[in-house]
Amino acid sequence: MIMKKRSASTPGDNHSKNDPTYRRVRLEDIATRCGTSLSTVSRALSGDKGVSAELRNKIQEMARAVRYTPAQEIGGSKIVLAASQVAMLDYYRYQFSWYVLQGLKERAKMLGIEIITHPLSEAGASQLSALMADPAIGGLLALTVDDLEILNTVVSLNKPAVLVNSDDPLMRLSSVLPCNRSATRLAADYLVQQGHRNIIFLTHPGRRTIEQRLEGWRDAMLHYHLSCDTTQVITVADWLPELAEQAVMDYIQRHQTPFSAILCANDSLAIGAIGALNKLGISVPDDVSVMGMNDLPQAEFTQPELTTVHLPVQEIGVVALELLQDMIAGTVQIPRRVELACSLIERQSVAKKPPAST
Repeated sequence: MIMKKRSASTPGDNHSKNDPTYRRVRLEDIATRCGTSLSTVSRALSGDKGVSAELRNKIQEMARAVRYTPAQEIGGSKIVLAASQVAMLDYYRYQFSWYVLQGLKERAKMLGIEIITHPLSEAGASQLSALMADPAIGGLLALTVDDLEILNTVVSLNKPAVLVNSDDPLMRLSSVLPCNRSATRLAADYLVQQGHRNIIFLTHPGRRTIEQRLEGWRDAMLHYHLSCDTTQVITVADWLPELAEQAVMDYIQRHQTPFSAILCANDSLAIGAIGALNKLGISVPDDVSVMGMNDLPQAEFTQPELTTVHLPVQEIGVVALELLQDMIAGTVQIPRRVELACSLIERQSVAKKPPAST
């Protein structure tokens, strides 16, 4: 008997939700087929002004043809966004969480989804359970949550849930986050390609995601047969630039081993590292190169402008919301970890080193 190879389904195909090739139709699919923008499709389907009658009819006909289901009809018109204290602190200080939330809220508005925000306190687990008991709530997004008790609570809710900028070590919950380990591997590879061999790693330990960044630096150093012991790791108690500045100054005063580059776990630490080197009369990048991670706006305002790794922070929120909608619709049933690719941003804080240099 000859078996025909099964082709992957395209959005709108008449497949069962239990079919692994099935994918829920999204606004992007309608926009692509109609040759228009995502925001235009959103306005046309929601009845907002600013779309011609001809285009509105075309979009609505396409939505019917591909069997697009609005969030309200799949039970996902209201979702809870629970943010940890770490996320809220980051929101006010460094803007990483702000950009994640911006992307998430913009997409929610397009989809007609109401976001109910819920800050997690010490009594967060019990309060979260009470909030999620509301049958009108379709699912949960948990931002920067590492606490095991809260993760256990989320698992016990038996409602669709996605972790944002964190993950569940036991893979009981789906998650969306940047590819932290490969991001620092990318950065360290770049520094080595520029001729650097003794590369210091500056970090604020504690979160699993940040430990993955340390692992990425270590992966690269081992790959190139370079030293990466604990004496080459500088740790700080918080993400504040002033703490990073003091830590780098203390390190240089205590250690005689020369180094030519500092790779930092985020841009705030890199700003502090540059400040320390400037105070010590060490030129960046002529004497020591400095590289950050995140690519937040302040990276363009350092002197010199900061070479860094761009993390797709806005896309993290968008992808997390889409994944949650797939779970609510029943098209995704097995927990999955989604890691978004990061990219190198070359500016002025990294210089080439001759082959004989350390």
